[in-house]
Amino acid sequence: SIDNVKAEFDKALADAGDKLVVVDFTASWCGPCQRIAPVFAALADEMPDVVFVKVDVDENDEVASDCGISSMPTFQFYKSGAKVHEFSGASEEKIRDAIKSFK
Repeated sequence: SIDNVKAEFDKALADAGDKLVVVDFTASWCGPCQRIAPVFAALADEMPDVVFVKVDVDENDEVASDCGISSMPTFQFYKSGAKVHEFSGASEEKIRDAIKSFK
């Protein structure tokens, strides 16, 4: 998980190369975020060829605002450093569908 602002976020995207990066913008006070967290962790274990990153919006408001986050959870999908997809809401099915589409 990303604790240190924008540089670390940008580095995570760069380090992923051409792998798909799935970013979970979450908050400790957000019920749906907490419910989807174990699913997100399980998907990360299941799909080692995809990079999963969790960003706590309260600790990383700079990254959240740069990424245009207005509600939690929001999932963004990046390929080669560029955002290719985004949706809000805690839906495992939507996460899986997006991974299939963009991987």
